Amino acid sequence: MKITSVLVTGGAGFIGANLVRMLLKRDCKVTVFDNFSTGRYAYLEGLPVDIVEGDVLDRDLLIEVIRSHQSIIHLAAQTGVPGSLLDPYHDCEANVVGTLNVLEACRAAAKDSSATKMSQKIVFASSNAPLGRQIPPAAEDKAPLPVSPYGASKLAAEAYCLAYYGSWGLNTIVLRFGNVYGPFSEHKGSVVAEFFKAICNNNVITMHGDGAQTRDFVYVADLCRAVLLALDCNEAGEVFQIATGVETSINRLIEMVRDVSGRDTSIYKAPTRHGDVRKNYSMIVKAREILGWEPEVDLDLGLRKTYEWFVKKT
Repeated sequence: MKITSVLVTGGAGFIGANLVRMLLKRDCKVTVFDNFSTGRYAYLEGLPVDIVEGDVLDRDLLIEVIRSHQSIIHLAAQTGVPGSLLDPYHDCEANVVGTLNVLEACRAAAKDSSATKMSQKIVFASSNAPLGRQIPPAAEDKAPLPVSPYGASKLAAEAYCLAYYGSWGLNTIVLRFGNVYGPFSEHKGSVVAEFFKAICNNNVITMHGDGAQTRDFVYVADLCRAVLLALDCNEAGEVFQIATGVETSINRLIEMVRDVSGRDTSIYKAPTRHGDVRKNYSMIVKAREILGWEPEVDLDLGLRKTYEWFVKKT
């Protein structure tokens, strides 16, 4: 079935801004649902999308909006470990209750004779945070051991997505994103975005810890292709790791951003952040075999594309 109408919660954010553009290239009718607490109207300027300003905690509004869409990509969230440590209650409300509201709105739409029944596809954006203390590589069959409220809230939201498939047949798919980077990330506190903002502003990079911690960096265009493949596939009630399978240390990342920018940046060494895991990268065999997805942009090229975007913004 060709997807023609898609609702993107959090569609004015980093991943959403990139994803909306890909959906429009597929001639999809796109509605962005965002409370604009972090998302930006500027990211959607000039795009032929419908915009609904609202919060995923507003269940009635979600029911009204979701009813007319074939597919829902649920990106809206409290993103990141630091925010969850500052306010665990808000983290839980945004990530758990917000996701539950999306699922309940989809279930309500399925009961409506004018809706698209159970054919609605719901793609949920998660991360590796639920796995927490597990020794990498991250894989779908490892037991979650979260070390932060963020990891716990994403785990609970994943569980609700799978439970709604098991109980009512909602076509849910969970995608666990690696460390995503790329254009439209100016407002983000992720490491690549922070490094490039620092280079463009004061040329001083803040490094938390000793820099030996590792991450799996995936370029946003590659990740968005995975989301589109998840929309198109016949699978449901499944979890997929979406990353590159390549482990990169923060020290190596600093070398690469220096090379890309051509600037000999200074480094400010800050304490290790609570709740951060030491090593993190993913196995992506399941995504390759079932979704037919493969990352195409390596880290060097992705960083160059990202830096070009940041330079244009300054």
